[in-house]
Amino acid sequence: MSSPAGPSRIGGLGPRHRKPPTVEPRVPTEDYDEEHERLTTNFNHPRNRSAIEQYMEAPHAKQITVVVLTVLAFIVRFAKLNHPDQVVFDEVHFGKFAAYYLRREYYFDVHPPFAKLLLALAGWFVGFEGDFDFLNIGDSYSANNVPYWGMRALPAILGSLTVPVVYYIMQECGYSTIIAAFSAIIILFDNAHVTQSRLILLDAILIFFMSLTIYSYVKFRKYRYHEFTFDWWAWMLATGVFMACTWSSKVNGILTVVAVGIAVMVDLWDLLDWRKSDNERITKHFLARVVGFIVVPLIFYLFFFWIHFAILTHSGTGDGFMSPAFQETLIGNELLMNSHEIRYFDTITIKHVNTKNLLHSHPQRYPRDYPDKRVSSQGQQVTGYPHEDENNNWIVVPTKALPETGRGRIVRHNDIIQLLHVQTDSFLMTHDVASPGYTTHQEFTTLPKDQMHRYNETLFHLHLIDGYEGQVLTTKANHFKLQHAVTTVYMMLPGHELPDWAFNQQEVNGHRQPEPEGSEIWVGDAIVAGEHLDELDERLGNQKDRKPKSMNFFSKFIQLQDLMFAHNAGLTASHPYASSPSSWPFAKKGISFWTQNEGHKQIYMVGNLVGWWTAAGAVFLIFGIFPASIFAERRNIPVLTESVTHRLWNSCGFFVVVWVVHYAPFFLFSRQLFLHHYLPAHLASALIAGAVLNFICTETINYPISYRGLDTPPKPREYADLGVKGPVFVGVFTLLQFSLFIFMAPLTYGTPGLDGDEVNRHRLRKSWTLHFASKEMADL
Repeated sequence: MSSPAGPSRIGGLGPRHRKPPTVEPRVPTEDYDEEHERLTTNFNHPRNRSAIEQYMEAPHAKQITVVVLTVLAFIVRFAKLNHPDQVVFDEVHFGKFAAYYLRREYYFDVHPPFAKLLLALAGWFVGFEGDFDFLNIGDSYSANNVPYWGMRALPAILGSLTVPVVYYIMQECGYSTIIAAFSAIIILFDNAHVTQSRLILLDAILIFFMSLTIYSYVKFRKYRYHEFTFDWWAWMLATGVFMACTWSSKVNGILTVVAVGIAVMVDLWDLLDWRKSDNERITKHFLARVVGFIVVPLIFYLFFFWIHFAILTHSGTGDGFMSPAFQETLIGNELLMNSHEIRYFDTITIKHVNTKNLLHSHPQRYPRDYPDKRVSSQGQQVTGYPHEDENNNWIVVPTKALPETGRGRIVRHNDIIQLLHVQTDSFLMTHDVASPGYTTHQEFTTLPKDQMHRYNETLFHLHLIDGYEGQVLTTKANHFKLQHAVTTVYMMLPGHELPDWAFNQQEVNGHRQPEPEGSEIWVGDAIVAGEHLDELDERLGNQKDRKPKSMNFFSKFIQLQDLMFAHNAGLTASHPYASSPSSWPFAKKGISFWTQNEGHKQIYMVGNLVGWWTAAGAVFLIFGIFPASIFAERRNIPVLTESVTHRLWNSCGFFVVVWVVHYAPFFLFSRQLFLHHYLPAHLASALIAGAVLNFICTETINYPISYRGLDTPPKPREYADLGVKGPVFVGVFTLLQFSLFIFMAPLTYGTPGLDGDEVNRHRLRKSWTLHFASKEMADL
């Protein structure tokens, strides 16, 4: 898998960046040809390598190694794939979303659509028609004839293929077969990765495309001395495409984009050196990276959402999250089917969008004195009431001359209106009197018809949300704000409950700056009666033949992105299996995915402690090595050779950036967090572990022929020399991790069941909350 360019400076993250030494052009001669022949025939010279290493670096051994790793990955991930035949953990969400795609019913989720589209495609391929709703954990697949194994097979396939991709990442970085296999084995026999890869979940898909992104970027950087060639462009564009797939699989896939972006910026900073690039060259490189790492990923990200909207054309469970204009684009949506033009003198009900309370008034009045000694207007109470009632009825009264008939009688955006309360024959109004619950808000009340000298206090501007001039007000479909014409406050329902004197109904008041957000947004809920009943009956007739309205793709996209961000940030509720990021590298707490009382079976997602603690140790070790190397270089202490220093900072440094970017941001999040959020960072730590092991064992790597320029002679190949200690360590590590994997297998696969004492023995950390444990827990 080696490319013509050298493996050093993969991430371009080194402390110093020296220009490759200038080599005088060499004219080919017979002596040159003899030297070239001598060099090429010496590529396989042992160079004092151990016998194990000599064998492992042979081409056939490399092929055998990757085949074995891949086959084992498929075996451990496909083993018992049909167990349990019940809905497990977040299959209730992602299986359900796949079903919605197949039924073409609109849904809302905080994650982008690509991975869920793939799951839906897998379901369609095995004959699933979306007729199972994945309602509850434990619901039976077999009893409902759901081909769930086919949907689970997709994450299992991609999770299995992640293992050879990790291997090839290390190979392309110049590490030996043994080191590459070591990093791959950390993922291969990890119980957490296996658990996530065997279920209808998104993480295995996310991690697969993340690993492909890293691999593609490594390949791209290896062609840095062959800039703007076909291969250089191909690997840059491949990186951009895989970045988009990662980003589009799950919301935290954006972290992979950030990690690559940091490496690209450091690379460009290096190219800015006036000794390396003139203005024309740096401009070409900058524009090429804009195309490859910004334009291409964005196009594919948008394309996946375009597919998402193109498939989900029918009304579904996600309608209510979207704006009325969006909802009217969906076939069968209630707003599309039951929204009607509101005309002046129609009697309507008005609903608060956030709380679903109806605008209400009744003859009872505000008390003269409030507990804080404030005095009210003693006017008629205006409140929010959640139930149907005749006191919810209001007539829309015009403030301008109207034609006798026709569309000139329709209420429109920016009209000035009055609202007449039907039961008490009084007009809605507000004035400069403090509301019952807020000294800074205005009181809303009503004005009797015999006091129309205060006419201006009953006037309200009707502002449709995202409205345009002349837009018609309709029931259900148009959200609007009512702004008082005199005091300019908005009619609000902030969620404050009034005392017994108002029957504990919700307070309605006014303020120029509504708080909380959305408290000033209302919608016409229904038309109760009209000026001409015959005409009204015709207007409210059967409208099943209504065609969906159109909406610009980018309007849909931006609206959905805003909602995804807001709802993802709002996932702050507590959860018994939530955990803090500080505990993740040590697998301090896992997640219970599924339990079955019959047979004491359970699936508990937690990492393999051998692999996780080794990878965590390597991360902390590299954070010690980096400062030490900086200090040694500063003091001119020859601790490390220049090539080793550059390899640490560039190849391993890139892996460290990936780890930090995929881990550190979670400390800033206030939402629910779980151990599976660490899996992308864990993959990066496996790469770091391989680099650190290589650093401990040897100062060399596998270095292929490198042509840095047309006039540069070929460079002899260098081999990594791990000695005996490297292969021995990897062998012992593999045995230990595999042994622990088998030991934890009942918790990974959910079978066989464990009695209480066996559960205690499998509880390797006190913080693991396993089910079916005996009363006397082992003191671990």
